[in-house]
Amino acid sequence: MGVFITASRSRFRTALGGAGLLAVSALVLAGCAAESEAPEPADNSTPTTPGEDLTLRVGTVLPQSGALAFLGPPEEAGVALAVQEVNAANAGITVEAIFRDSGDTTTDIATVSVTDLLSQDVSAIIGAASSAVSLTIIDQITGAGVIQFSPANTSPAFTDYNDNGLYWRTAPSDLLQGEVLGTEIAADGAQSLGMLVLNDAYGTGLAAALRDTFEAAGGTVVSEELFNEGDASVDAQVSALSAAAPEAVAVITFDQATFALPALVNAGFSGEQLYLVDGNLADYSGQFEDGLIEGAKGTLPGLDIETLGDFQDRLLEVDPALTEFSYAAESYDAVVLLALAALAAGSTDASAMAGELQAVSGGSGDGEKCFSFAECAEILAGGGAIDYDGPSGPITFDENGDPTEATIGIYQYNADNTYSRIN
Repeated sequence: MGVFITASRSRFRTALGGAGLLAVSALVLAGCAAESEAPEPADNSTPTTPGEDLTLRVGTVLPQSGALAFLGPPEEAGVALAVQEVNAANAGITVEAIFRDSGDTTTDIATVSVTDLLSQDVSAIIGAASSAVSLTIIDQITGAGVIQFSPANTSPAFTDYNDNGLYWRTAPSDLLQGEVLGTEIAADGAQSLGMLVLNDAYGTGLAAALRDTFEAAGGTVVSEELFNEGDASVDAQVSALSAAAPEAVAVITFDQATFALPALVNAGFSGEQLYLVDGNLADYSGQFEDGLIEGAKGTLPGLDIETLGDFQDRLLEVDPALTEFSYAAESYDAVVLLALAALAAGSTDASAMAGELQAVSGGSGDGEKCFSFAECAEILAGGGAIDYDGPSGPITFDENGDPTEATIGIYQYNADNTYSRIN
């Protein structure tokens, strides 16, 4: 069965610049395991008998609107591509996907979407992209005995969250991104750092990790200015940063960068002094005058999509209008891992699937390496154990649902305000 799209999508897109070859990899340390028992299974199970196919129903709450809307199209395309390829494999499972909007924290769209999806007996909900939005719905989802699987949440708050073993993510914790970015800023020679920070779980969590790394390298954070989602201006924060006169400024925002970056440049900060993050690394060639942020750098979790063979081409077959590909691979892998977990469990009961997710990712320490759903499903059908690595890279979940391996790319802005992966 194909993808069932039952909501229209209003899209804000940015284009992806050219990519180089550098990626910085590191290990994400495991946190404390949740101690609570899993809840009673929800009414989303599909009892099976030998030879009977499984039907896995998943929902998505990905950003079709709001401050992260530019990430919605690639994430939804990743989900849709995985659904198509799982179903085409004819491996004993059919996936149905129901697409809904997450909005952002200025609205209650995510709660409404989750309520709708839970009424349709989904086994898992993929999303949200925003850590702050996920924190508003995680109890609603996991409390219903349903898996929440985010392709883009990076807040460290989820590592030891009391989620009954039902929260998983393919994006690494910002403990890693903060370490990589802080190391890069220090290596570039800056001794003082200012930070413009979105005041939510994502922004403050990433800022804390960045601060720890930069200060451990001998630098000093001279100003950390917070603003709230929905604010239309950061002029007061930029004035405070200007007064502190840092040698570098980290801009930890979502699409508020569209007005924050020009404000910083107008205050006297050059592009070479600015550092962006995954929430705002985007093509600004159609919005800023040439050269505005030339030399600025930024970080983004994930492999360079242009090194992933035909994965980008397959995404474009699903959505030919795609120009941004961030977190598409992580979204794809979320669906594949859920389908493999269902096959391993012989059930689409969420608790049973959650009990297999670490194993199918290779996190149990054994299993045969495999790199596609079809290949992995064949091994499972033969009674073997698997270790799935997908286009987002090695995943290898720990007991908290965090990936223990990840890659962070470092990018730099060109004169036309596009960005390229650098050495």
